[in-house]
Amino acid sequence: MADLGEPDRVASPVFIIGTERSGSNLLRLILNAHPSIAVPHPPHFMRYLASIERTYGDLTSETARRAATRDALALLRTHIHPWGCDVDEDTVVAAAAPSLFGVVAAVYDEYRRAQGKARWGCKSTFMVWHVDEVLAQYPGAKFVWLVRDPRDVAASAKSSVFAPYHPYRTAGLWVREQRLAAGALERHGPDVVHLLRYEDLVSRPAEEIAKLCAFLDESFDPAMLAPHLTGEAQRTSRLSAAWLNTAAPISARSVGRYQKSLTVAERRQVERVACLVMKSLSYSLSPDVHQAVRPALAEVLTRGALLRLATEYRSLRGDTNHFRRWRRDMTVLGLRARARLRAAVPTASPISGGNA
Repeated sequence: MADLGEPDRVASPVFIIGTERSGSNLLRLILNAHPSIAVPHPPHFMRYLASIERTYGDLTSETARRAATRDALALLRTHIHPWGCDVDEDTVVAAAAPSLFGVVAAVYDEYRRAQGKARWGCKSTFMVWHVDEVLAQYPGAKFVWLVRDPRDVAASAKSSVFAPYHPYRTAGLWVREQRLAAGALERHGPDVVHLLRYEDLVSRPAEEIAKLCAFLDESFDPAMLAPHLTGEAQRTSRLSAAWLNTAAPISARSVGRYQKSLTVAERRQVERVACLVMKSLSYSLSPDVHQAVRPALAEVLTRGALLRLATEYRSLRGDTNHFRRWRRDMTVLGLRARARLRAAVPTASPISGGNA
């Protein structure tokens, strides 16, 4: 294990990239079980704030960095999976590089310190859109491209409050994000981007986790094979039905779940949208993929809305973080509304957009 705060480890954060519902919760807990790596559940700072970064103004200014920090900490306060530690605003403002990601990195580093570990990680798969931005600040950063059969991703997304719901839309998102990850691998090479198939991880965990540790230049730790035994996994499983499996041992039981969870039409639609990328990643296609019919927009919207209503109802009844998620969503709307106001009134002080 590296010494706490060893510069090469602090400067080499770990990012899980790809598409949501690909097993990233499992991989987060595997990595977090390592004695050197702290990977909290992500508030998705860049997903929610990147589009309004320019409204903070020049982030070399302490005033602008403080405004961005306050917005980030507003998201953290309403996060659906509380971190369980305090993050000091002044410390983040002082430590942050002059960019939104600089603020995000400083927040994550505070979590690392609170956990007493040498290295931090980020499970926000949306960081696939920000790989080059991360490497500009952390040339030693490592990216784990976690990829899963898009049919299983779509099957999981149909009943998750964190996904696009309709399989056709999920397939489109999967294609875009795998292409981004593939581009990052092509540009930066396998020493920076490690391709990990979910199916291999759950079928051969010891072998794949050993490869992962070698990529990260970390010693293998047996605790990584039993992440479900950690307190973090138990706490995660109690928050949402979408995370129940985090309290169970690593298993391949979810591989191929689409065969029961997708209709024939849905499966064909996913394959038709994703076929080229699926082939490049060695996922087989069904013989009838050519029979796929593109769904009408009205069908996508209506079916997606019905799936969302059903999932929201289940979440309301069973998820302990249901109202926290609603509060988080309202916080995001508020932050974006204030950003629009800052953009419309350039003379307004950027700090006025911070509190939520």
